[in-house]
Amino acid sequence: MDEQSRPSSLHTMGQQQDRRSWAEPYKIKVVEPLYMTTREQREKALAEAGYNTFLLHSRDVYIDLLTDSGTNAMSDRQWAGMMVGDEAYAGSENFYHLERTVKECYGYEYLVPTHQGRGAENILSSVKITPGDHVPGNMYFTTTRYHQEANGATFHDIIVDEAHDTSSLAEFKGNVDLDKLRCLIDEVGADKIPYVCVAATVNMAGGQPISMANMRAVRELTAEHGIAIYLDATRAVENALFIQEREEGYADKPIAEILKEFCSYSDGATMSGKKDPLVNIGGWLSTNDREVFEEARNMVVVYEGLHTYGGMAGRDMEAMAIGIRESLDDSYMKSRVGQVRYLGMLLEQWGIPFVKPVGGHGIFLDARGFYPHLDQEEFPAQMLAAQLYLESGVRAMERGIVSAGRDAVTSENHKPRLELVRLTIPRRVYTQAHMDVVAESVKECWDHRASVKGLEMVYEPRYLRFFQARFEPKV
Repeated sequence: MDEQSRPSSLHTMGQQQDRRSWAEPYKIKVVEPLYMTTREQREKALAEAGYNTFLLHSRDVYIDLLTDSGTNAMSDRQWAGMMVGDEAYAGSENFYHLERTVKECYGYEYLVPTHQGRGAENILSSVKITPGDHVPGNMYFTTTRYHQEANGATFHDIIVDEAHDTSSLAEFKGNVDLDKLRCLIDEVGADKIPYVCVAATVNMAGGQPISMANMRAVRELTAEHGIAIYLDATRAVENALFIQEREEGYADKPIAEILKEFCSYSDGATMSGKKDPLVNIGGWLSTNDREVFEEARNMVVVYEGLHTYGGMAGRDMEAMAIGIRESLDDSYMKSRVGQVRYLGMLLEQWGIPFVKPVGGHGIFLDARGFYPHLDQEEFPAQMLAAQLYLESGVRAMERGIVSAGRDAVTSENHKPRLELVRLTIPRRVYTQAHMDVVAESVKECWDHRASVKGLEMVYEPRYLRFFQARFEPKV
């Protein structure tokens, strides 16, 4: 029985009987040593970092699940591509290779390279938004919303209600709620909505996908009102796998074909190349709108670099072009999401609360389920991430009230319904044995949850506070 047809428990979490083992569709050529610190060393490191896992030194981390952004392992072909980097200031051959690849794989006509995804978000927001505009999206993402609001727009969450329920088993919890979108259009007027921002595999909802049918319906609705759609395509290939597995009519279609159709219902996309495209730095803004392209291509020179490198070295553009095609390999993507599902299967057997169904890029622990005795303003997710590091040296990150920030008008904390800790799995980096260690470390935190107290924020940066805020334990 081949890998494509044989059943796997990774697709039916918890059903381990008659399970056939699976293996990653690659082998390891280069290794980097890992070192385990003592609990005393971790206590010191955590205190020095102000109980913020972003402020830990990487040398003090054993298994790093802080993010899947730029933490990928590149293939031999990508490393070979790095050696043919054309570092010309203007007209790099690697740019034209990347431009062709994006057009062929994602379908967009025009490409503006950037140093990473938030560079693309900044340019798109600056080009499209006029102060007083409204930007609807299927749940916020931190940097995306910041750039929208910094350019004068108001963000509106139009994701389906199931996305805010960690126990809901809805298969497409990333879907746009069409009624919410219609109500917003009626309320503010289509001329005040420069675009709808649609994320594929919604990060803040736990990596939950959006269906092809929903994407098509959003396209039909916005077309009636002349409103553009721009994708956050950072993990759109992962989203394509979920469509292939769960949506009628797509089981026999390759991921590459599904991705192309999915993107065809949008007018452009922002991309952090540090995720799906399997590189360590870089990004781009793509569009089918010539006017947007011309303005963005002019702006990239101001903020990023020339329009044929946009803050990336030629070698990085070459590695990204190769990585995009590697990400579209069905067997690779199944193993990538399969590793996340394996971790979820281990946690499920102990009854540990996390967002279900398992998403594409990580397990999102439900900090409210761990610490129901803590008030949300005692930062339960921040504390859970700190406790996980303290117990095991595993680094995760908070996705709750700290990440949500403050209301720009009232200065009150945004209080999202989801208070999560993200265990983000880098691509092609860790083995299943590492996932076993992570699962056991989470269980250790679960077993000692009742004695945990909250945190107090003692330093708060003005922007994107979760990166640099500092905390102290409450006595």
